[in-house]
Amino acid sequence: MFNAEKVKNDIVSWIAGWFDENGPDCMAVVGLSGGKDSSVVAALCVEALGRDRVLGVMMPKGEQFDIDVSHALVEHLGIEGIVMNIQDAYTGIEKEMEAVFGEMSTQTRTNLPPRLRMTMLYAVSQTVNGRVANTCNLSEDWVGYNTRYGDSAGDFSPLSHLTVQEVKAVGRALGLPSMFVDKVPIDGLQSKTDEENLGFTYEVLDRYIREGICEDEEIRKKIDRKHEANLFKLMPMPTFEYEPED
Repeated sequence: MFNAEKVKNDIVSWIAGWFDENGPDCMAVVGLSGGKDSSVVAALCVEALGRDRVLGVMMPKGEQFDIDVSHALVEHLGIEGIVMNIQDAYTGIEKEMEAVFGEMSTQTRTNLPPRLRMTMLYAVSQTVNGRVANTCNLSEDWVGYNTRYGDSAGDFSPLSHLTVQEVKAVGRALGLPSMFVDKVPIDGLQSKTDEENLGFTYEVLDRYIREGICEDEEIRKKIDRKHEANLFKLMPMPTFEYEPED
């Protein structure tokens, strides 16, 4: 049985200990998307470090229809929140790519915004003496639903070993209102929800990860294919091993 209160307290202690060793005077810099993961991470950091040491960064690409949720989270937690729009950076790269290659691929258009957001987070972090929070969870990482060197980057990662259902439970243990915990997950890059893009629900995926059970054989095969194809995202960068000769 998942003990959300215990896990929440353990993560809070872990964050506090990590900052004691890796930045006792630093801010936790959290990119706020309006979704459950960034909301839970921000709340965990507040409990571990205090609201004065947590900075929420909202990074719309032009207009973001649900940015009001992130503003509401900032107000609920009592933290400082700033808006850093990535539209001009995206447009600049788009123009250069089109000048050289004619157009950007669909995959490039999908992955460029999260990579720009991570670049922005590190720019902010170095300016305010901060440490960047990774907000990925186990379920999304399991099937590669993240962007390498985008949302998968960061300095510390509180949720990487928790499934979506477990993250929600921790959010409730933190006392977060339902609007932050139960918001339908959407990456903001496409019109479909996360589950529509994946082709299965997080509930089905989480049960398969934790219990190895998936009644639908086609969905099980789809999950396995995605997991195997995206394992490289979870591995350290391969390096050539060289040992100087005596």
